[in-house]
Amino acid sequence: MPAKYHINTQPVPNRFRPVIRSGVIAWEEGCLRCVRCVKKECVYQVYEKRALDARQMLDSLDSICKDCFRCVQNCPNRLIEKGINPTYKALGDEYWTPEIISALWFQAETGRIPVSGGGYGGPFSGPGFDAMWTDMSEIVRPTRDGIHGREYISTTVDLGRKVKALEFDAGTGRLISSIPPLVELPLPVIFDLLPFSPPGRLITLAILGAARRMKTLAVVRASAWDTDYEPYLDHTLLYLDEKTDRLDRLLGALRLVEIDDAPDVLSRQAALKAHNPGLVVAIRLPLDDNSAGRTADLARAGAEVIHLIADAHGLDWQKPPMFIKDRMKQIHLHLVNEGTRDLVTLIGGGGVAMAEHMAKLIICGADAVSCDIPLLVAMECRVCRRCSQGIPCPVEIDAVNPGWGAARIGNLIAGWHNQLLEVLGAMGIREVRRLRGEMGRAMFYEDLEKEFATLGKRS
Repeated sequence: MPAKYHINTQPVPNRFRPVIRSGVIAWEEGCLRCVRCVKKECVYQVYEKRALDARQMLDSLDSICKDCFRCVQNCPNRLIEKGINPTYKALGDEYWTPEIISALWFQAETGRIPVSGGGYGGPFSGPGFDAMWTDMSEIVRPTRDGIHGREYISTTVDLGRKVKALEFDAGTGRLISSIPPLVELPLPVIFDLLPFSPPGRLITLAILGAARRMKTLAVVRASAWDTDYEPYLDHTLLYLDEKTDRLDRLLGALRLVEIDDAPDVLSRQAALKAHNPGLVVAIRLPLDDNSAGRTADLARAGAEVIHLIADAHGLDWQKPPMFIKDRMKQIHLHLVNEGTRDLVTLIGGGGVAMAEHMAKLIICGADAVSCDIPLLVAMECRVCRRCSQGIPCPVEIDAVNPGWGAARIGNLIAGWHNQLLEVLGAMGIREVRRLRGEMGRAMFYEDLEKEFATLGKRS
């Protein structure tokens, strides 16, 4: 049995003051000039340390305040108020909400699971992943504690093509089956291409550094390849977005490459494997109505890994769009019916914003997931997308120190890994491979609504 996979963490401070949910409003008009002002009695010395961050135009009071409300309650003329910070409300968008962004910031800074102490506060239904609940029935057992080491839970996954059965020589007992190459990762996450980003050499170095530390893979465009990336070849998934001889010398050192789906994609896969027989080739396939049929065709024809891509909000490229969890269920069940599911590895990406999304997408049929925007958020991104409009990044991610960025991403993934262990332990599952396609261990809001509607008609 391999050693337990563990990610060491340590706090990595923010470069900029974090944008927090609540803001302080202190009215001066009407002040009674009390001898003992409640501002001076603040145990955290918030008002004494108050200053304006000129780079961000943020009041440091908001980020220092611990929300004890002592000043709000004790001011005799009720001149101090707490309210929702408008800068916080402006973070992200309808999918990448301020709550998600602030939780990712917390994990990137501390490496800890963001637990409030008051239990999960919802939402308990809604679009996307919120309409799905996982089985936690085993959480009451005292031995179910993968984080603190009382049981062994494996998060290892294999990327590559599998064989249905092994064949042996009848006379000698020698294995005669041809075993395809596999890439083993200690956790079911790869780092994907960023849908938006400031100029990215330092950002890519930070992501590659984190991939090496996590012992996983980071997708890098061949068209943007830099010689500075070569020390990370063993943890690079090279996306061949251009046909060039410039990178042929790298193919012998890589474990996995990715190519776009096309009519001749399997011929291109064969050519790459002729160059390096130990290479695993992934096929990048946008999600739409034809994905299930196309995935089955590729699986039958010899595809090894299929990387299924949705947009940044987890929606496929069909109109009207379908959410990635529903599309992944459709593809997985189609392959099961075809008898080809165990031959091919499926990676799902797009809209994976939290650790629970990783577990839920695996339940829906993915072998592993790819994440993108959370890597930027770990480096203090606010998902404002100004960089995509040519406007300078407000938190200067393009000037990030790669070591600092790698440490922040490492903390984030450590928090995700621990949450995955919590889910697996609470479900009584000891390895993440068994979680794949376990839809009977989850509840889906849409299915429950249909069931209740049927019961209502019967009654």
